[in-house]
Amino acid sequence: MENLNMPDNILEIITKNLGYPALGKIDPNSQEPKLPERSVEQKIAQAAIPAVLTAIYKYSRTTEGQNYLSHDLSQSDDLLHNIYMGNENEAFRKVAEYAGISEPEAESRMEKIADEAANIIRKAVDKGGSEAVQKYMADQSHAILVNLPAALKMGDVLQDETIDDRTNKMEGPVSNLMHKIEKGFSSGT
Repeated sequence: MENLNMPDNILEIITKNLGYPALGKIDPNSQEPKLPERSVEQKIAQAAIPAVLTAIYKYSRTTEGQNYLSHDLSQSDDLLHNIYMGNENEAFRKVAEYAGISEPEAESRMEKIADEAANIIRKAVDKGGSEAVQKYMADQSHAILVNLPAALKMGDVLQDETIDDRTNKMEGPVSNLMHKIEKGFSSGT
């Protein structure tokens, strides 16, 4: 596994470690991935990985989430319940609909992704505590949100309308500057 002391792209690490196809960034105009053809495996990856990481990102903004995510979660059966704040069944449904799979299949895939993400986060923050979790996830936020399909409406599931904002998908000199400023505010630096 890569050196995780740097803010490597957690989406790419999960995609590689779990053997998923590459994700496509979301076009801010069409709100669809910029991939020409999408297999079922691509749709699962495109939906499940950013959906789980978006929930983890949102959860990492809370003190409870920072404390929870900074500990060994490998034995935790409540990870998805906690990160989705009890709305995990709605998340399973949305991922299943997007990918064209059953809800139990979506749940199974999302559990594996969440477990892998928790392991990556724990290794990345390596005893850095709750503040390190918040900073690590703030560093990941743009990479996560530019890959999150709008059709999932994760903002509704997580009760945060800013998640589905089209500006999260924009890239370029001005947009990148604005994302850096936003990251600075969200990480407290």
